[in-house]
Amino acid sequence: MADFEIGIITKAQGIRGEFRVLPTTDDPSRFELLINDEVNVRIKNGGVTSFKLTNAGMQKGIVILKLAGIDDRNAAEKIIDATISIPKEKALPLESDEFFVRDLIGLRAESEDGEALGVVSRVLHTGANDVYVIEPSEGESFMIPAIKDVIIKVDLQGEKIILRLMEGLRELTP
Repeated sequence: MADFEIGIITKAQGIRGEFRVLPTTDDPSRFELLINDEVNVRIKNGGVTSFKLTNAGMQKGIVILKLAGIDDRNAAEKIIDATISIPKEKALPLESDEFFVRDLIGLRAESEDGEALGVVSRVLHTGANDVYVIEPSEGESFMIPAIKDVIIKVDLQGEKIILRLMEGLRELTP
């Protein structure tokens, strides 16, 4: 199974090979837990290289990282726009009602009554709660809030999600 993306390198920082990373993880402090561990860097239109993470810190919501072997600004600039990922076994543990976004994508969405609604095509992070985009086999996609009143059950084994469609969440077509 593919690695978990945890950040995107956005620009070089200083002259010693450090760079800024936009976190794509719910917990940016997790970078500090990875110091002295290997992370994978995927360069756009390129391969994946493993690096030892030697330093990590936060600065105004941006993560500043240092990787072994990236020792000057020129080397750091070569990996701008690359993604940083980790193997699944290094992912932070989930609470009982939490799921990895990548495990939700592609799940069949069904109503409580068993009506096929489509598949989960995206998960949007809005701040208050996540929003799932449901792509039906016909018609336009619609969004549902990822709240307990709407998400009745997530069944990863059965590859489906059961929803309670509250009035106004989806326009019904004749």
